[in-house]
Amino acid sequence: MKHVLKIATLAIGVVLAGCAVDNGGGYPSAVARTASDTPSVAEQACLAAVSNQANNGDVMILSSEFSEANSLVMVGVGEQRAPWRCLVSNDGVVAEVMFSGDEGAL
Repeated sequence: MKHVLKIATLAIGVVLAGCAVDNGGGYPSAVARTASDTPSVAEQACLAAVSNQANNGDVMILSSEFSEANSLVMVGVGEQRAPWRCLVSNDGVVAEVMFSGDEGAL
């Protein structure tokens, strides 16, 4: 299950708004989740960074791929879940945020 999160543009925290059944963007999830799971520190950092960069608080995790050094988190933005890519250290330091979909979708 994927967590749907709403983040204010200049958010200090992340507020859990609910859960969605599918990943909304066709990206396979590398990590299985249960309804009680909360996003990791790395995922929370990416949600906040993407929300800020996209100037849109409607964000959700599409997929996460973890390694010992860094994580790749795909984040869906807005109603259409436009895909954004976030590279982040596992302790939450965001190294890169970029839109990874069709520029016309922005």
